[in-house]
Amino acid sequence: MAMFDFDKFRASPVAAEPYPHILVPNFVTPDALPEVIAALPAMRGRGSFPIGALRIGAAAKGLVAGLEGEEFRAITEQKFGLDLHEAPLMTTLRGNSDIKDGRIHTDSTAKRVTILLYLNPGTGNAWADQKGCLRLLRSPGNLEDYAMEVPPVDGTLLVFPNAANAWHGHKQFVGQRYVIQMNYMTTGVKARSELRRHQFSAFVKRLRRAA
Repeated sequence: MAMFDFDKFRASPVAAEPYPHILVPNFVTPDALPEVIAALPAMRGRGSFPIGALRIGAAAKGLVAGLEGEEFRAITEQKFGLDLHEAPLMTTLRGNSDIKDGRIHTDSTAKRVTILLYLNPGTGNAWADQKGCLRLLRSPGNLEDYAMEVPPVDGTLLVFPNAANAWHGHKQFVGQRYVIQMNYMTTGVKARSELRRHQFSAFVKRLRRAA
């Protein structure tokens, strides 16, 4: 069973508005998605957790391995004209959102490319009021000034190179909201510091889990 629709990723255009990005609905195939969702851990706290600090099932492990693999990297390079061959990876999972999440921001300059993969079922009316739906914004001061809105459902993939104008955010949502975030990092001092914090956080959380 194929987990990813790489052909769809290859065929998806790079949108220019409000900044370069690729949106791929159902990048995780409909056949694979239920198994992946079932393999995600129950998460009670807010915040992003290093993948290495979590107990995830086989399907979720396969999904992470595919995201971190060479085929995904090669397509991303080709689409955006980047050389990511030596770019370090940072991969986290977030399972919940609260009132502190969704504020307008750009990502750290240590991150070259941001990849967001949404793993929530699209059934029902959980996202009908647009809460928790990521918006790609034209400006930093107005959440309603958006060019694209991304419901966080059904294996939807969003990829964008980091930039000074890559503003994004979402309306407040409180509840379960699973998203894998992967970043191709720079090789500078700031990126090395973030990666060390990431690795230390995973180590500490593994110790707490084992206690």
